[in-house]
Amino acid sequence: MEWSDEGIILGVRRHGEAGAIVELLTRGHGRHLGLVRGGASSRLRPLLQPGNSVLAVWRARLDEHLGYYQLEGTRMRAATMLASSHAVYGITHLASLARLLPERDPHEDIYEMLERTLDDFDDVGDAATHLIRFELAMLAELGFGLDLSACAATGATTDLIYVSPKSGGAVSRTAGEPWREKLLRLPDFLREDNDGRNGWSDQDLRDGFDLTGRFLLRNVLEPRGQGHSDARDGFINAVAKHLARAAIV
Repeated sequence: MEWSDEGIILGVRRHGEAGAIVELLTRGHGRHLGLVRGGASSRLRPLLQPGNSVLAVWRARLDEHLGYYQLEGTRMRAATMLASSHAVYGITHLASLARLLPERDPHEDIYEMLERTLDDFDDVGDAATHLIRFELAMLAELGFGLDLSACAATGATTDLIYVSPKSGGAVSRTAGEPWREKLLRLPDFLREDNDGRNGWSDQDLRDGFDLTGRFLLRNVLEPRGQGHSDARDGFINAVAKHLARAAIV
């Protein structure tokens, strides 16, 4: 068995004296593991870092075997990302989200979104909005997507500023006014009629993480006996500290 594919490194763990088991999210073969001979060496260590993109060749005698990877770096992001705390926490959290996908099950849209997210991770605020959108995409991919296109009560497609914590549907300003204390806020940058024209505020980011966090926890993580990753909290705190420092300056 042999195939070639593009991949993003999600994680690496040592195997034996010199080898390493590398976990990739690949474009066409999903989340896939393989053994890299000499992967623990100083020569390969810079390549085998989470967040790096690679061209992977996988070989095994049978499809169900772990198999061996031969990897060639195509986008070496890790060196830059390791310099900022939000990026370190971010890639760790993104990897934990990707691990919610079944192994070896292709999810090309998620792969492409992860690649775009990592390519635009330098700016702290933009990284936060990308991560929130990635969490929304993961909810949809796992069968728990939120309907933010129209008001769940009236069908209106404009002035959507709330989300129902029960249904996950958007609610317009008028329809939601009597229950605004019980509804979740829909950040401007997630409104389909906005297209990012109004940018985002610190409050928008808090509301966005609250929104995706609630539905991920209730619909995906708790049924699996899991909670949010520590890296998610670390990322949110790193973003908050950075924005607080920027506001002072």
